[in-house]
Amino acid sequence: MSTGQMHPGLHPIDDDLVRRLVAGQFPRWAGLAVERVPSGGTVNAMYRLGDATGDGMGDDMVVRLPLVSGGAKDVSLEQRWLPRLAPLLPVPVPEVLAAGQPAEGYPWPWSVYGWLAGANPEAGALREPASLAVDLADFVAAMRSVHLPDPPDAYRGGPLTSLDAPTRAAIEQLRTIPEEGVDCDAVTAVWEDALRAPRWDGPPVWLHADLTPGNLLVDEGGRLASVIDFGCTGAGDPACDLFPAWNLLPPDAREIFREALDVDDVTWTRGRGRTLSQALVALPYYRKTNLEMARDARHVIRAVLEES
Repeated sequence: MSTGQMHPGLHPIDDDLVRRLVAGQFPRWAGLAVERVPSGGTVNAMYRLGDATGDGMGDDMVVRLPLVSGGAKDVSLEQRWLPRLAPLLPVPVPEVLAAGQPAEGYPWPWSVYGWLAGANPEAGALREPASLAVDLADFVAAMRSVHLPDPPDAYRGGPLTSLDAPTRAAIEQLRTIPEEGVDCDAVTAVWEDALRAPRWDGPPVWLHADLTPGNLLVDEGGRLASVIDFGCTGAGDPACDLFPAWNLLPPDAREIFREALDVDDVTWTRGRGRTLSQALVALPYYRKTNLEMARDARHVIRAVLEES
């Protein structure tokens, strides 16, 4: 949920714009119901298109539109790679049904996907954390085993040093927000420990690169149902896909996740640093404009400090 404008340059999107875009470019879907999907996402708006009852008796799709110019490149990335990745992965991922073009005053490309059922998991309220840890490890392992040629560079998949400046800037900003209660000296120590870890010297591996709770869907039994939002996907440091260890899983399930992936100490340290960096940057930025992102960031900081 958002409480204000998250980014400068947000393009206004509403139900009527989505209806006009769909009707103008995909007349077969004109007249279908359009409904905004509540989301803690920060780069895209999502609108359910068609069978909002989920009874399988009609079209059931989602329209995904970038909110800012920076999200436009993710559209072409997903349209190119999702069809190739989907058959190689153990759970469903978004199926691209149509590629929309700028129109009606909307300036960027957009996509229509098949609807994927499920709910975002919430840290501290998982029904089957141990089973979910295994499911997540299976997904990460499958991504790492992908051998599609010429992958893009994964967002955040490069060396940790590339994250140093924004991470330290966020820590200094958090020092000026005492009500957040972040132990800035402690998080600095964890971050510097991660920077001292040897960098990944193996070949880059395929990554989702944004395995946050908002990009995961679980079924009613708490098992992983699907993974969404591949806008950051590409190749890079395997530590980048260890995010769920701290942003979602409790300590016991975290160890199951680690053991299933056979993560060595150095990679674990880098993964913890990457996850912490993402949270530290997100918290001061989103604390007043995206309550869900801020809540998740606070959880990561607590989880990392409790483990360290």
